[in-house]
Amino acid sequence: MRWLGLGVVLLAAGCGPRPAAEYGEELFRDAALSESQYNSFSCATCHATTATPPADKVYAGLSLYNVASRPHWFGGYETRLLDAVNFCYTAFMRGVTPLAPEDPESRALYEYLVSISPDAQAPAQPFTLVKDIVDVPRGSASEGERVYKAACQDCHGEPHTGKGRISELASILPEVAKDYDTLFPGVPHRIVFIEKVRHGRFFGVGGNMPPYSQESLSDQELGALLEFLDL
Repeated sequence: MRWLGLGVVLLAAGCGPRPAAEYGEELFRDAALSESQYNSFSCATCHATTATPPADKVYAGLSLYNVASRPHWFGGYETRLLDAVNFCYTAFMRGVTPLAPEDPESRALYEYLVSISPDAQAPAQPFTLVKDIVDVPRGSASEGERVYKAACQDCHGEPHTGKGRISELASILPEVAKDYDTLFPGVPHRIVFIEKVRHGRFFGVGGNMPPYSQESLSDQELGALLEFLDL
């Protein structure tokens, strides 16, 4: 369980009258953890905290159950837990100043992550990102509707209207494809959509959304989603 670095363990911090882990769970579920007025994401937006994620929900991020017990994160890219947290915090939650080890919020969040890591050691989770974007086989529209509700609706709202979307900054699907010809001339709409899903906010295409790895969303599920959205 590494927060500061190898051989350094961050001890519990008093955060008022409540246990640190309790305060940390509150922060985990609160978009206000980020100081940005444009952020609508919390940690809980993208991550489950149970060993088996809910069957009716597809998260962009993998479950954080046992997260503090893993040897590394993001497929080995991050080797300190706080760095992994700050990657999400700055890349997706629009945080300007990374969380520092001594911050009360940082310390409380650590205690919460420890509280959902019951095993002394846990294997790293696979995290496979698609390198080169290619088309995927179409699936069934009915399966795509299930995928939309499980993976997309919490952020983008209901299809065609955006009702219930997390923020006005979240695009309305699939209507946003009407802008693709201007923004991405000559690129098929399906490929733009796949790029957004697979690479997220990176490469200047996916707004502020996180990427969906193959472990989070299979090509079969993505193909069904495209069929449902008629892309």
